[in-house]
Amino acid sequence: MSQRLTHLDERGAARMVDVAAKPPTVREALAECVVRMESATIEAVRKGTAKGDALAVARVAGIMAAKRTPDLIPLCHPLPITSVEVDFELAAGSVTIRARVRVTGPTGVEMEALTAAAVAGLTLIDMTKGVERGVYLESVRLLEKSGGRSGTWKRSATT
Repeated sequence: MSQRLTHLDERGAARMVDVAAKPPTVREALAECVVRMESATIEAVRKGTAKGDALAVARVAGIMAAKRTPDLIPLCHPLPITSVEVDFELAAGSVTIRARVRVTGPTGVEMEALTAAAVAGLTLIDMTKGVERGVYLESVRLLEKSGGRSGTWKRSATT
């Protein structure tokens, strides 16, 4: 890993990293967002809220967010994303959202996966706030990435 911030030039000014010389490779990233809510709210999500199928709406929002990441994160490259999957795991007190993004390109899709997971989580909050005001995002984190010069990285089970 680099010891310097790659999005800063030698003067400390923000810059978009030049990836022109990097060969396109298949790259994939998996991110996770955990949304905390009461069990009764989870049951409402299972049955459908007053706004409709909360998981379906959150899934589409996550997919759209992955595609719009360069519009939201200033120094991200626009990428020809080839696949976005957003899945949900409902448990007692939480919904875990996992977003997997794939591209064949010169740079990775970690930010796209993180954005997809986070926006899906925020959408789930919007869909359930009429049932419970206290719903919140507990965490958003990268679980793994593969491809490119740095190869495969996986979050350890302890972090």
